[in-house]
Amino acid sequence: MSTFRFHSGRLCLDFIATVGRRGSGPVERLETPADLARWFTEAGLTAPGSPAPAAGGPELRQARDLREAMYELFTACRLEREIPPEPLAVVNDWAARPAPAERLEAGPGNRLRRVPGEATAQTLLAGIARDAVDLLGGPLAGRVRECDLHPCTRLFLDTSRSGRRRWCSMDGCGARAKMAAYRARRAAREES
Repeated sequence: MSTFRFHSGRLCLDFIATVGRRGSGPVERLETPADLARWFTEAGLTAPGSPAPAAGGPELRQARDLREAMYELFTACRLEREIPPEPLAVVNDWAARPAPAERLEAGPGNRLRRVPGEATAQTLLAGIARDAVDLLGGPLAGRVRECDLHPCTRLFLDTSRSGRRRWCSMDGCGARAKMAAYRARRAAREES
């Protein structure tokens, strides 16, 4: 069973969520290079049926460094704090790296078709950084929220009409919060 959940609303936020419960004993979900490769696959960054790009210790360290830099930037923006220069430089460095080059291939009936270039762990991380740049530098930056249910600390993109969504997912944290509120009301009525 997967330890990854993909309901933050953006790829970069789902990647940041590979650390859970940041405020109360963090849970690291990228413990090994194999976890990183599995995340790439489960996030849909690899072609169906093809293996994830090889990832070793250096790629895992790079992924964690990028993840933490993105988290610091999103947190600074969300809390309207000064933008920390070091994480900003890390994200910008990754975002500036090239994507895999597409190429043409002759297909059936002598027709040309585009074929994606070979992805590496670095090119996939660069794509995640570009997603963070797009989100942080765009009109939706002010819609990034942190889940209200303790101990969840997942960042998510609030796409609700009112812009007042409180939980990262209604199926998970939202349902648990509503059930806890219901139980508290019931217990209060029973005590009366």
